[in-house]
Amino acid sequence: MIDRRICGALIVGFAVWLSACGRQAQTAAPPDAATSAAPTQSAAPAADAGAPREKPETAKTEASTVTRVNEDGSETVEDTSGDSGTHNPLLAAVMSSAAAATTAPTVSPWVSGQNYIQLVPAQPTSAPAGQVEVLEFFWYACPHCYALDPLIEAWRKTKPAYISFQRVPVVWAPGHRALARLFYALDSIGKLDELHTAIFKEIHVNNDPLVDLSNDDAQSERIQTAFVVKHGVSEAAFKAAYHSFSVESALQRAEELGLRYKVSGVPTFVVNGKYITDVGMAGAGGGGEAEQKLVDLVNYLAALEHKR
Repeated sequence: MIDRRICGALIVGFAVWLSACGRQAQTAAPPDAATSAAPTQSAAPAADAGAPREKPETAKTEASTVTRVNEDGSETVEDTSGDSGTHNPLLAAVMSSAAAATTAPTVSPWVSGQNYIQLVPAQPTSAPAGQVEVLEFFWYACPHCYALDPLIEAWRKTKPAYISFQRVPVVWAPGHRALARLFYALDSIGKLDELHTAIFKEIHVNNDPLVDLSNDDAQSERIQTAFVVKHGVSEAAFKAAYHSFSVESALQRAEELGLRYKVSGVPTFVVNGKYITDVGMAGAGGGGEAEQKLVDLVNYLAALEHKR
């Protein structure tokens, strides 16, 4: 996870722009919302995580770390030492998710205030009756979101049926909003699942930011239109959706959710309007891959809510 206040590189170059996923301090960011969810969140430990790392096959015990980029631009590296050796975090996370998803253990392995923040009072959700809402706040240009996404995609296909999962793109500044508009435009025409991973790869592998770095919205639209057409999307359908009422409404809702939960860094997860966590918090205390522990924690909290 990375803090929201250091995205100023959007205007000085793409290579630097990709180095941080935080909210700009100098851009027109939304004001802090005086929501009822805010007071308890400040008690959270300032921990966060970087991209997943492969561990050497010959290692027996190895210190692993997670990195947080703080609001002032400094970095905090925390030790999350755990078992090492040959390990596939993607497979392990999915397997542990299947085992832990349906019921919550009597004795919790997780600590409130350390592994997650509990909001009091809980916030309303949009999940249907009997469903538990899980939100992932993310940004396509965030390298940590990109590194985590294959794990989340695998989990999304194996998660319990009672979990209603939604991604919510952050809209802190023009560059974020342009990519959020791309997300919702594709969603509205049924092409998001087809192109979600391709967008991440275009940005992080092909070094194409898919936005105009000078924050020219019209030019960002042209860049994104060319990209989706190259991937077989109808230009007319995409353009019709791009500024549609449904997309504008979705962008407004994304902004409101970000304010409600005071999201200051990505990726951030919210379970049923009640619990907030991220890779750094889930991995606090060591004992395994932080990314795997995040999936296990989300499943645990969702099962806890479903049981109520």
